[in-house]
Amino acid sequence: MGTAIMYESLVRQPFEKNKTTRSMTEMTRVYLVRHGTTEWNKEEIFRGRIDCKLNDTGLAEARALEGYFQDVVIDSIYSSPLSRAEETARAVALPRGLTVIPDPAFIDMDYGEWQGLPLKEVKEKFTDLYRLWQERPQDVTFPGGENLAQVRTRAWEGLGRVVQQNPGKTVLVVSHRVITKVLTCAALGLDDSHFWQIKQDTTAVNCFEYTGNTFIASLINDTCHMKSIHFNVYRKDF
Repeated sequence: MGTAIMYESLVRQPFEKNKTTRSMTEMTRVYLVRHGTTEWNKEEIFRGRIDCKLNDTGLAEARALEGYFQDVVIDSIYSSPLSRAEETARAVALPRGLTVIPDPAFIDMDYGEWQGLPLKEVKEKFTDLYRLWQERPQDVTFPGGENLAQVRTRAWEGLGRVVQQNPGKTVLVVSHRVITKVLTCAALGLDDSHFWQIKQDTTAVNCFEYTGNTFIASLINDTCHMKSIHFNVYRKDF
């Protein structure tokens, strides 16, 4: 079971293209959440851009996530356009009468030739590349797919757009493991070499407060809402 890391980390991260003059006290709160479990998470199959729905565990996690936000006022909800993220987002949106806004900036990483392959097969067919992915993820470009720098650029631009369009509001963004990892690194001022040092369980909640051109990280990988689903169970980073 992942444990939430609660602290305040001030990181100066300006969005140059969307600079506006605002009060230093005007704060936008962003909840960044990974989608729920799918069968391919369970079977350790690389997902990427392949669309797969939540399994029964994922649906239970999504319901638990709705309970987590029951007393939180949320103004807008954004999601990756893939089903596993949209289903997770809708669990929170429907009781509030909100419409989930699909945003391709938050779509999963394109794993190229790895997509649809089990982890075991990837280790056998792409032995050297997989080792590099584990040791220096920032140096990997997947054959026919993306690299972390490309993912970070589009996701960071998307996050910048969200906070600029929602000044003083609270928003929820539901995305994927790679996206939540690189956005957390970016918000903390870390480069992508720290990718494996950020854990993101399914439906884990992260919270970032944006004010005065600065992100404050107040919550990372909170999974307290899933105690009844994954009690005392170690969850792999996949």
